[in-house]
Amino acid sequence: MDAASVVQLRRTNDSRARVLEISGQLRTALANGDDAGIARLLGDLLRFRGSSRAQSIALQQRVLQSLVYLLRSSAMNDELTGLQNRRGFLQSATRLLDLAVRDRCPHHLVYIRLGQQEGQAAAMPLMGLRQMGNALRDLFPDYGVREALGRLGAVEFAALTPRVEYLSRDSILRHMGARTPAQGLARPRLDVGMAHFDPLNPVGVDELLARSAQQALQARSPAARTASSATGPPMRMAHR
Repeated sequence: MDAASVVQLRRTNDSRARVLEISGQLRTALANGDDAGIARLLGDLLRFRGSSRAQSIALQQRVLQSLVYLLRSSAMNDELTGLQNRRGFLQSATRLLDLAVRDRCPHHLVYIRLGQQEGQAAAMPLMGLRQMGNALRDLFPDYGVREALGRLGAVEFAALTPRVEYLSRDSILRHMGARTPAQGLARPRLDVGMAHFDPLNPVGVDELLARSAQQALQARSPAARTASSATGPPMRMAHR
């Protein structure tokens, strides 16, 4: 390789390294909500000059494409818990149910709503919501592969799973009862509902959510709470 080619290769590598640096800084600025930093880095990217105009455009496009992927991912996830948001959950669950029909594999939708015990403050502590996300990730370890898991609303969570150990509301409460609370964190009440998906008689995710939410609402009756209290302790969430 002649000297001119070596210099050209070095410039190309330096250009790519600089673009990767800008890309990483942009991702950090986006995550931190640093509007000033985002504006500055985008200006740096637009002023960037590679060894040729074609290379400059190609590297700029690569950075912008990575940002699009990041924003798309952010639009599907809940920032507080790290779980999927309602939109992301519905999309993932729909895909899993399509596969369930193909493979004739029954699934189960678990709906969980956090509520306060009598005498607690009306607002759910943010730490409690984060720990709920952690507890659910422990409970559904195949989340993102064979299971879908999401935070649907302020205190609503859902999981879609093929696991047979989650065939009843009581089994969910027993599993959740194995978690240990953080120091000073009051234990929330759990309203749990279940809906079963039959691949031979399929229904949509919305229908499963409606069924499970209705069951959770019915389980809030005094008689239902008395019956379920014998199945295990209240939920205790793992501290991380």
